[in-house]
Amino acid sequence: MSEIPEGLRYTTEHEYLRQTEDADVFRVGITDYAQGELGDVVYVELPEPGEAFAPMETFGTIEAVKAVSDLYCPVAGEVVGVNGALEDDPALVNSDPYGEGWMILLRVDDPGEVEELLDGDGYGVHIG
Repeated sequence: MSEIPEGLRYTTEHEYLRQTEDADVFRVGITDYAQGELGDVVYVELPEPGEAFAPMETFGTIEAVKAVSDLYCPVAGEVVGVNGALEDDPALVNSDPYGEGWMILLRVDDPGEVEELLDGDGYGVHIG
């Protein structure tokens, strides 16, 4: 069974948002379910800080042994940081998707959009 932490927000495309100390900045990564479906992650392509994305716009790609998948921006915002550790150790996405395996820090344009995403219970129903 996939881990679905409470207090996060989720997309139907299997990204999550975790609020940081700054109310408008969220860590974005892929869920435990998504990393399990992908298999061993071997490469993650991430954007540069300063790039802005619309909701569900592709912000990068993730390459695993089984497949290459797009990464989707959960809400509109600007990238204010990236997880450089994934460059040297992309398998962090597999071993700790909600911790050290995060991908970008996103300053959201409209915090209300975050509330429209799935909560843990809703995401659990989505993945069955």
